[in-house]
Amino acid sequence: MTIRIGNAPCSWGIEFASDPRYPTWQRVLDECRAAGYEGIELGPIGYMPEDPLVLGEALQSRGLELIGGVVFRPFHDPAKWNEVKDAAVRTAKALKAHGARHMVLIDSISPRRAPTAGRPGEAEQMDQMEWKAFAGRFRDIARLGTEEFGLTVSIHPHAAGFIDFEPEVERLLTDIDPALLKICLDTGHSHYAGFDPVAFMGRHMDRIAYVHFKDIDPAVKADAVSKRTGFYDACGQGIFCNLGKGMTDFKAVRQLLLDHSYEGWCTVEQDCDPAGPTSPIDDARANRGYLTSIGFN
Repeated sequence: MTIRIGNAPCSWGIEFASDPRYPTWQRVLDECRAAGYEGIELGPIGYMPEDPLVLGEALQSRGLELIGGVVFRPFHDPAKWNEVKDAAVRTAKALKAHGARHMVLIDSISPRRAPTAGRPGEAEQMDQMEWKAFAGRFRDIARLGTEEFGLTVSIHPHAAGFIDFEPEVERLLTDIDPALLKICLDTGHSHYAGFDPVAFMGRHMDRIAYVHFKDIDPAVKADAVSKRTGFYDACGQGIFCNLGKGMTDFKAVRQLLLDHSYEGWCTVEQDCDPAGPTSPIDDARANRGYLTSIGFN
């Protein structure tokens, strides 16, 4: 059994295609490799070059493998459907060009859900007709990625979207064929939503295709939930701390993966403010060192 450890551009604060505060994509690749990782995610489509020759040479020269990519788009908004499809197709083409396997779908932050991140009892729910259309959009993109591009497509619960809390994750999994849609479990977002990632994984290991490693500072989380702090503001306040410093029991996660003979990548994601006080490469090194210390080689 082989578990490989990668990282992602969001650990350098990259959330969208461009921002003047962002480091260059070349620097992110350099620092990812220097911190001890052999793989990296694509990041938001448009951040790294979409020309496969340019990105392929850059990855190869650094000894990095492209793991997958995220479609972080407003699946909840039917008016933005063309935007969702465009991002999905471009992401799928990029992944296939580099032999990457994982396309991860995330419902992006909704103004209707942002004030109740971490507050499952208060969160607005879709009615039956809205949910049916919403789930259908995920099904369509999952089918595109799986059947047209040969990718493994997974749903990723995320704070402040409409796939966030455990009941709605379970509902979507029930509504979409497991042959089309797997799970990318993010340990930090699970805690943000108030459910135990280890228990959730234990119930769904047959459907978990990919794992994001993220930790969450309980004190910062409690403050953010209490004050209804926006997601990106909470990131800037350090809600996602270095691995092993927060709520996630990574030793238990590792044992669960071993017990179920998990094969493939686990990717570190430490969402942060690109202009924040900490150094992403220092955090990346610390996270890699922690994982090594508990048995992730």
